[in-house]
Amino acid sequence: MGGRRLRGVALVAVGLIAALGVGACGAGGDSGSDSAAPAADSGAGREQAAEGGADGGGADRDQAAPGGTGGADLRVDQRSIIYTGTMQVRVDDVETAAREAVTAVTAAGGFVGADRRSSRDAEARAALTLRVPADRFSAVIDQLAGFGRQERREIRTEDVTEQVVDLDARIATQRARVESARKLLARATSVDELVRLENEVGSRQADLASLEARKRRLADLTSLSTITVTFLGQDASTAEEEADLGFLAGLGGGWTAFLASARVLLTVLGAVLPFAVVIGVPLWLLLLWRRRVRARRTPPGPEPVPMPAGLAGGPVSAPPPVPAARSGP
Repeated sequence: MGGRRLRGVALVAVGLIAALGVGACGAGGDSGSDSAAPAADSGAGREQAAEGGADGGGADRDQAAPGGTGGADLRVDQRSIIYTGTMQVRVDDVETAAREAVTAVTAAGGFVGADRRSSRDAEARAALTLRVPADRFSAVIDQLAGFGRQERREIRTEDVTEQVVDLDARIATQRARVESARKLLARATSVDELVRLENEVGSRQADLASLEARKRRLADLTSLSTITVTFLGQDASTAEEEADLGFLAGLGGGWTAFLASARVLLTVLGAVLPFAVVIGVPLWLLLLWRRRVRARRTPPGPEPVPMPAGLAGGPVSAPPPVPAARSGP
């Protein structure tokens, strides 16, 4: 009996130990899998968050750009855009408005590209071509419109980002070609090879200079915007002249062309006249003097001998008749 009880107790103890070991192993495996799963989920979540942030940010920027109420669109700021504006403003004093426009553009960091004015009191007008920094374009346009009553405004934009990127790539490639040609030129061993490589280097450098000039031109147009503003007096006319057709229009055009041709002819004549007076008159006097001297030195010819009437062309009389020979008795 005692032995059986001892074996039963031993079996119960072994079962309990085995059960505890299995439970511990299961708990460890569950905890490892649980800890690994959150880590994997967190990594996937970070990747999804990064992708979602990039896509979401791009979508937000795309939605904010048209309205202009969102944050700064870096992609737009990085693009190369040429801004051109044309406007017409009617003012009370054209000269004052023109001076204020020049002052405003200078204060904005720009300059005056062209200035054409005509002062005729109320019919005066001034046409200014202004170059202003691109970031001050809108502000300067609004400031110019405030000088009087704006009658016309036209703003044009041209996106040249692709051209700039293409030029950058072509310039980098052309510079590499120039460097390679220079290396080959440094290793030239014959005169023919030296001459050929020098021509190649010169040609490649010329192409590179042309590309760089185009890049500078685009950089100037994108960094400085162009505004053409026309200030008009209160009575200045803005009606565009239409082309007239018909006989009277042709007659007027022909008369205008005739006057222009006559004006040109008189201008040429006025330019030639001093030379004609200074050179032509002495030359004419010299020729006249030589002719007179030659006439004095020439001896007079013999007097003409009178010729008979017959020889002079008069009627020739017939010869007298010859008497007929008479025969003998």
